[in-house]
Amino acid sequence: MDSIKCSSSFLHHTKLNILFSNNTFPKSSSPNFKRLFRPISISAKARRSNEAENIAVVEKPLKSERFLVSDGLPSPFGATIRDDGVNFSVYSTNSVSATICLISLFDLRQNKVTEEIQLDPSRNRTGHVWHVFLKGDFKDMLYGYRFDGKFSPEEGHYYDSSNILLDPYAKAIISRDEFGVLGPYENCWPQMASMVPTRDEEFDWEGDMHLKLPQKDLVIYEMHVRGFTRHESSKIEFPGTYQGVAEKLDHLKELGINCIELMPCHEFNELEYYSYNTILGDHRLNFWGYSTIGFFSPMIRYASASSNSFAGRAINEFKILVKEAHKRGIEVIMDVVLNHTAEGNEKGPIFSFRGVDNSVYYMLAPKGEFYNYSGCGNTFNCNHPVVRQFIVDCLRYWVTEMHVDGFRFDLGSIMSRSSSLWDAANVYGVDVEGDLLTTGTPISCPPVIDMISNDPILRGVKLIAEAWDAGGLYQVGMFPHWGIWSEWNGKFRDVVRQFIKGTDGFSGAFAECLCGSPNLYQGGRKPWNSINFICAHDGFTLADLVTYNNKNNLANGEENNDGENHNYSWNCGEEGDFASISVKRLRKRQMRNFFVSLMVSQGVPMIYMGDEYGHTKGGNNNTYCHDNYMNYFRWDKKEEAHSDFFRFCRLLIKFRDECESLGLNDFPTAKRLQWHGLAPEIPNWSETSRFVAFSLVDSVKREIYVAFNTSHLATLVCLPNRPGYRWEPFVDTSKPSPYDCITPDLPERETAMKQYRHFLDANMYPMLSYSSIILLLSLRDPPPKVR
Repeated sequence: MDSIKCSSSFLHHTKLNILFSNNTFPKSSSPNFKRLFRPISISAKARRSNEAENIAVVEKPLKSERFLVSDGLPSPFGATIRDDGVNFSVYSTNSVSATICLISLFDLRQNKVTEEIQLDPSRNRTGHVWHVFLKGDFKDMLYGYRFDGKFSPEEGHYYDSSNILLDPYAKAIISRDEFGVLGPYENCWPQMASMVPTRDEEFDWEGDMHLKLPQKDLVIYEMHVRGFTRHESSKIEFPGTYQGVAEKLDHLKELGINCIELMPCHEFNELEYYSYNTILGDHRLNFWGYSTIGFFSPMIRYASASSNSFAGRAINEFKILVKEAHKRGIEVIMDVVLNHTAEGNEKGPIFSFRGVDNSVYYMLAPKGEFYNYSGCGNTFNCNHPVVRQFIVDCLRYWVTEMHVDGFRFDLGSIMSRSSSLWDAANVYGVDVEGDLLTTGTPISCPPVIDMISNDPILRGVKLIAEAWDAGGLYQVGMFPHWGIWSEWNGKFRDVVRQFIKGTDGFSGAFAECLCGSPNLYQGGRKPWNSINFICAHDGFTLADLVTYNNKNNLANGEENNDGENHNYSWNCGEEGDFASISVKRLRKRQMRNFFVSLMVSQGVPMIYMGDEYGHTKGGNNNTYCHDNYMNYFRWDKKEEAHSDFFRFCRLLIKFRDECESLGLNDFPTAKRLQWHGLAPEIPNWSETSRFVAFSLVDSVKREIYVAFNTSHLATLVCLPNRPGYRWEPFVDTSKPSPYDCITPDLPERETAMKQYRHFLDANMYPMLSYSSIILLLSLRDPPPKVR
């Protein structure tokens, strides 16, 4: 949502403290402010005194007893199979020494290091890159690094050789085995290590290739891997896993989905702010996953139970998910959180970026404070030359190796902010007088977005920005785009919510939304650059949007201070799930109205998981911390709704796919589109108008007529006259199911059609309050011959 209220302790901070955070905030993916609730980690200095409890300290031999050691190469970064061994390479500007730690899977469980090899700066360092080449048996072998140097937070350095650090380029990360289960000694942050690649990990793609579907034809489904199948009603062997999603893809195919947007699947620690929830009697977890540990590694605890012993199998299960989706004509987009990491601010843990090169990977103020444009304690230094190359390398890996079809960039506006030590020489190699910018200043041509946009691999995938951040930067319609970037259209969401619930003054803005928001995207972009949505993971579900006027977030443990307060929702007359029959009928009607508005708008529609059957979170609009029924797809409820709202959604998506005019490549013009009011071709754009109608020429359906009446009063609509043709009803949201959508195979279809005929013969149609209709143009029956 466009703003998030958080705990009172955060609200007492000054404007400056929003940028230089003294607290660490868990991620809700909301644009302005985040929740405050995270156990404060001990500082790195204090951690040194406790190192015996967490990390085994061993002597550092200068040569290996198990591996053949040679100089290695400075590129590519990460661990790379080469010849008969593995090349290790890592960038670290300010470290004075480096040691590679080899750890067997068994020794990791015992909190031991199997072997350490100290690198020789004269042989194993080129510029700022440490590197080494090892030959030996790497089966079930993991690795990490120790770096030594200054521990001086005020100068931006956190070097501490007691820490074994993850390689930022680690392709898989091993730590705990089971989702939500504490590590040894009830440790939320047990030692982690990176997987050493081996040749036996090759995957059979069976000829799989990127689908490259035209973006204008997409119907996106935002989903959570664990939440999709974790509920017992999924009735699958491995619920809450990549494999579980793959098993249930046919549901999405049936619905008409051709693109899934996976909420974060990079490695994260769901126990990051583990705490007991006194209200629900369970524990708060980082369920959503917006707090990344490793950007190259898939979340290994989303793998099936049989895969926990080896991270490489998690990679393969993710690939299987992608391959199975592609077989069904479904693209896969990843939600990437390249705006901050799980290391938080100066009080957070040190497990990778901070210990490898803090002043490079994070935006820092002159005295070492962390800028907090993410609202989560730190901000990724996206436009630093090393970091932006890291980002491009990461995205390329997921496209080329994992076959994903695109990315949604969480808090994407952070990528448009200038980096620490920003100046022209730092970025372009040439000094330009007067070009010095304050860290975090928005720039019109951000180098990282430039690199992504012009990369020969990345330019061809879907690129979607959440065009705002927690520092107040809001770029919907203005995100640097190079003609290819799309945006989550938050303005579409807000306008449609207000118009459908009957708020005055939004008829004109609603019409803009129906046209693909040309007020935002015309001039360099297309309607399909607008990702239209009514609901997403943060905020109310569609069912809750018509059931609650107020959020109900007490179960989050923050005294209802978290989550968006301005939801533009309407409970239809009574608050909460327990309501009269008439109110419940109106709620169903409003849900159908929202879905119609989404499906008949130009642009790309996005649906949130569970909305197709009316999933409820009980009015909680910020369920980031719940590994329970709130975030679980209810397969039993979906079956109950199969003849009701699910059917309606499925048929509307099918209708959109069949209509040539509802996925245009360009904004509609008067040659195709006509606006109407209660009388044809006389639209009413006044402040009090709650009626919007239009007709659209369609090469498949001839012409379609769509009208929305969001008044509390019924009305009689005069339809456009088309000589030789008649209008026939297809959708009327005021009708009960299955007559809300009249299909050719509908039982008693002719009887239902006769109920409208006398109105339609007079070129009129009655509309109830809070309803919408879709009419189709068909040939009139020829008059009977006179004998």
